[in-house]
Amino acid sequence: MKYKLTVILISIALASCGVSKSVEKDFFIAVEWNLQALFDGEEEGSEYGEYRESALWNGEKYMARITAISQAILKMTPEDGISNPVTPDLIGFIEVENAGVLKDLASGALSKQGYCWTAFAALPGSSLGIGFISRFPLAEARAHSITVGKDTAPRPILELRVEPRGKPLVFLLCHWKSKLGGEEATEALRRASARVVQRRLRELRESEAETPVIVMGDLNENHDEYYRQSYLCALLPDDPDAAALALKSRESPGHIRTSGSHDFLVLSREKPPRAEFFPDQIPALYSPWHEELNEGSYFFREQWETIDHLLLSDGLFDNIGWEFSGCRVLNYPPFTKSNGAPDSYNPRTGRGLSDHLPLLLCLRDLSK
Repeated sequence: MKYKLTVILISIALASCGVSKSVEKDFFIAVEWNLQALFDGEEEGSEYGEYRESALWNGEKYMARITAISQAILKMTPEDGISNPVTPDLIGFIEVENAGVLKDLASGALSKQGYCWTAFAALPGSSLGIGFISRFPLAEARAHSITVGKDTAPRPILELRVEPRGKPLVFLLCHWKSKLGGEEATEALRRASARVVQRRLRELRESEAETPVIVMGDLNENHDEYYRQSYLCALLPDDPDAAALALKSRESPGHIRTSGSHDFLVLSREKPPRAEFFPDQIPALYSPWHEELNEGSYFFREQWETIDHLLLSDGLFDNIGWEFSGCRVLNYPPFTKSNGAPDSYNPRTGRGLSDHLPLLLCLRDLSK
């Protein structure tokens, strides 16, 4: 297993942006959203076929889509029954083509919302990357790419640190390898990505244990993936059988031994999260699926899937500083169709938003 720091990281400060008033609030709203292949209007050669000039994709369609996404963001609400939307402080986007797309999002219909900072990461030659727009200055931004043998995960992990009200929050934005090519055949790359996240969780716990960490993004695995498959996957429940399988795999021939390294994340339903059946050095993350989050965020073959995630460290459950307040799937129009499924974008007609629903996280500052 090899790790390397990608150099394809772009941070932009928008000169035309005003100072955000969100610093006065005692709550912080973060959103994760897979935008379903948001390509700009310039053809570079790496675009998907339906987003090329030959398929009648152009700058006009692109800007119309930017406007529709921005207007949808202005309709995001943290709870049912709230009539006044609350503009998110930080949004992690999956499947954006480049840093310019983030700039267009931040400076268009959202120009008065204070998104003064962006960060983008992608691997060389990739069609799509991941990125943030933020109403708070970026205290730190870096990206991690993942290589297993001769294979490299298609997207890096983008790590971002912000300090609302002077208190740090660390976000790890992910878009793990899809199951295209076979679920079990592609599992190694998802587990490799989990290994990098696990390593960063351990490092942060050792250096700044009280700093909350939020892992967000499209992990291409359901929160209950272990119960759906017959092999070891990258997301494991705090289950004795799962723990036995994970630890046994580390002893198997050919397994790469790395001290303190584990290629899976342990998901807990407890607050604060804990891993009762795993060794103490393996931190658990709280998964809100089937607690605060219901049904799913992606509708595939007439079934809901929970492949988009907000995974929370124990630093959000210690009654100090930023604390978990709630989260929800944004499962209402314009994000959904009349049947409740995501309103997928159609590049031919220009209708729809995305085949994924956004996830919204609300934190509150308990400091006096």
